[in-house]
Amino acid sequence: MTDMKLNEFFTEHNKIALAFSGGADSSYLLYAAKESGADVQPYYVKSQFQPEFEHEDARRLAAELGVMLREISVDVLQLDEVTANPSNRCYYCKKCIMGAIRKAASADGYDTIIDGTNASDDGGDRPGMKVLTEENILSPLRICGITKAELRRLSHEAGLFTWDKPAYACLATRVPTGEKITAEKLAAVEQSESYLFSLGFTDFRVRLRDGGALLQFTEKQQPRAQAEFEAINAELSKYFPVIKLDQKARVESK
Repeated sequence: MTDMKLNEFFTEHNKIALAFSGGADSSYLLYAAKESGADVQPYYVKSQFQPEFEHEDARRLAAELGVMLREISVDVLQLDEVTANPSNRCYYCKKCIMGAIRKAASADGYDTIIDGTNASDDGGDRPGMKVLTEENILSPLRICGITKAELRRLSHEAGLFTWDKPAYACLATRVPTGEKITAEKLAAVEQSESYLFSLGFTDFRVRLRDGGALLQFTEKQQPRAQAEFEAINAELSKYFPVIKLDQKARVESK
């Protein structure tokens, strides 16, 4: 029933631009749109807030589906309302990103833009959600009632490598609200998280706290992180003067 509803959406909207991140949600949307025969053009926006591995995943998924990926570069750090890092920073950032996609899509002949917001996403917890309404961005997964769990099942059945990819919030979320965001801080976080990924850790965060870094791991990964903390501390000391391991486990991403 879910697939049929989604197919109906793509029958009604058969020429679309997709705000594509390379995450589980937008990846399945790209697959479903292509399978339905819709004319879909994915747009990936590269900014200082997206780590390189997200860029690589987006390129890989598009290539595996045989779809040309349009890439747009945006300098979000030029926006004072973003670097000031207020509680609604996400609104200003998403406004900028969606505006860039709208401009590129319009030039390419696409008037309808969709994104990967799903039925499990809480609109009240995401300041950027307001932008979707203002910019008239459609969210097929949400419209069709497809939850995150269902999306992962469908992605697995479709053979998409993103089916179990953890949700990954942008790098700006590692900086405490109200603290100025800089390129240097973002680079330190990205390099630190890249190192932890290289060790095989997943679904963790390196957050800026009190002039240093606070490492957050899920309950399953905490024992290993504690056992290897000396080596981790030695490597991450290249980027932060103080590294602490959060004793409270982070909740696993859905």
